[in-house]
Amino acid sequence: MMKQVGMGLRNFRRLLLIAGCRIADGKNASFNGCSRGGFCSKSSLSSVEAKIACSRMGVHTFSQSEARARSVRAQAYDGGLEVAASGEVQARSSGSVLPYVGVACLGAILFGYHLGVVNGALEYLAKDLGIAENTVLQGWVVSSTLAGATVGSFTGGALADKFGRTRTFQLDAIPLAIGAFLCATSWSVQTMIIGRLLCGIGIGISSAIVPLYISEISPTEIRGALGSVNQLFICIGILAALVAGLPLAGNPLWWRTMFGIAVVPSVLMALGMAISPESPRWLFQQGKISQAETAIKSLFGKEKVAEVMHDLRSSGQSSTEEDAGWFDLFSKRYWKVVSVGAALFLFQQLAGINAVVYYSTSVFRSAGIASDVAASALVGASNVFGTAIASSLMDRQGRKSLLFTSFTGMAASMLLLSLSFTWKVLAPFSGTLAVLGTVLYVLSFSLGAGPVPALLLPEIFASRIRAKAVALSMGMHWVSNFVIGLYFLSIVNRFGISKVYLGFATVCLLAVLYIAGNVVETKGRSLEEIERALSSSA
Repeated sequence: MMKQVGMGLRNFRRLLLIAGCRIADGKNASFNGCSRGGFCSKSSLSSVEAKIACSRMGVHTFSQSEARARSVRAQAYDGGLEVAASGEVQARSSGSVLPYVGVACLGAILFGYHLGVVNGALEYLAKDLGIAENTVLQGWVVSSTLAGATVGSFTGGALADKFGRTRTFQLDAIPLAIGAFLCATSWSVQTMIIGRLLCGIGIGISSAIVPLYISEISPTEIRGALGSVNQLFICIGILAALVAGLPLAGNPLWWRTMFGIAVVPSVLMALGMAISPESPRWLFQQGKISQAETAIKSLFGKEKVAEVMHDLRSSGQSSTEEDAGWFDLFSKRYWKVVSVGAALFLFQQLAGINAVVYYSTSVFRSAGIASDVAASALVGASNVFGTAIASSLMDRQGRKSLLFTSFTGMAASMLLLSLSFTWKVLAPFSGTLAVLGTVLYVLSFSLGAGPVPALLLPEIFASRIRAKAVALSMGMHWVSNFVIGLYFLSIVNRFGISKVYLGFATVCLLAVLYIAGNVVETKGRSLEEIERALSSSA
C-alpha cells in the first residue's frame, strides 16, 4: 500500500512538471476516451452503449493520423501556421500555467483558513469580547461566515460573467482583506460578526471562482490533477489555521494575529491576478478574439493558439450567444446537467463530512485521545494525505470511478462507526474502532467526494452557463453545510449518534446509485469537446 502511495505521489509531481507537453508520436500519445463525437452521455440508450464501448476500447487510440488531422484543422484556422505537423514536441511546459494556478489557490487557502481559524480562537476571543457565557453570540461568530459564504457563492457567478475571472479574484480580495482586518482589530462582538460575515462572502466567491478559473486555464491532459489541487489547498488552509493557533496557550491575545495573518494572502491574490492571464474561454465568449489569443500564448505558448481557438470555435459558443441568466439554468436545455451539480454537493454534505469533523473530538476522547489539537491534526492530516493521492489518480482513474470508490468507502466507514457505538461485543474496542472509522471516512471522502464535485462541475457545464451554474451548486453546498451545522447536535440528542451515522451510510449508498445513473466521465477531454457532446445528446 505504501509503495502504491509513493508511486502515486511521484506521479503527481511528474504530472506537475510535464503538464501541457503534448507528444505527437502516435505510439506514445494518448487521448483517453473516444474522439470528439464519442463522449458518453446518458440521454440516448442506444448511442450511450455504443459510446461507452468506444470509450472503453478507445483508451490510447489517438493515432498519428488523428494527430495529423488535428494539425491540418489548426492550419486551416490560422492560415497556414506550422503546428506540430512533423510530430515533434511543440507544446511548452506547464511551468507557464502553474504560477497562475498557484495564485488562484490563494483563494482556496483562505477558504480553508477562515473556516478553521475560529475553532482555536473562539474561547479566547469570547473572553476578550465579553461573550464567554453567551453561547448564542458565539454561535453567531462561527455561523456568520457560513451565511456570508452562501451569499458570496451566488454573487461569484454573476461577477465572473460580468467582469471576468481575474477581475473577480481582485474584487474578492476586498471583503477577504477588510473582513480579516475587522476581526483582528474588533473590540465588540458586532464588529467581529461583521468581519466574519465579510470573510464569508469572500470565501463564498472563492469557492465558485477558484475551480472555475483553474478548469478553464488547465491543459486537458492534467486538468484533473490541477483541479483537485483546489481541494488540497483548502485542506492546507485548515491545517494552517490549526498551526497558527498553537501559540494561544502562552499568549491569549494571539487570536488577533491569527485573524490578521489572512490579510497577507488576500493582498497577494489581488496583486497576482493583476498579472495573470484572463480565461481564454471567457474572452472568446465576450467576442474579444485577439485578447483570447494573447491569453492562450501566455498559458500554453503561441504554437497552441490555432488548436485552442479551433476548439473554441467548434464548441459553437461564439460571442453571438449572450451569457445565460439565472432562470436559464432551470430551462429544459440546461436543467438536467445543472441538477447533477447541485445533487453532487448535496450528497457531499448530507453524507456527513462536516458532522464527522464536528464530532471527531468527542469520538477521539472516547478512545483516550484527550487533546483537541491532536484529534484535529489527525483528521486534517488524513484529509490532506487523501487529497494528494486523489490528485495523482484523477487523470488516470477518472472522476466517476473516484466518486464510486469514495462514497462506497464512506458508507463502509459510517457503518463501522455506527456498530462501534451499538454492538456490545465490540465494546472493548469501541474507542479504537471509532477512531479508525473516522480516519477511514475522512480518507475516503478526500479521495473523491471532496475534490471531484468542484472539479467536475466546470467541466460539464456549457461555457455560457458555467459561472452561474458553478455558483448555484456551491450555494447548495453552503446552504446544506449551514443547516447541518445548525441542527446536527439536536438530531444527535434525539436519535443518538449511532442512528445518525447509519443515516449517513444510507445517504452514501444512495449517492453511489445516483452517480451510476447520472454522472458522466470527463477525463482526457477538452471542455469544448465535453460541451459539444452533451449538447448533441441533450
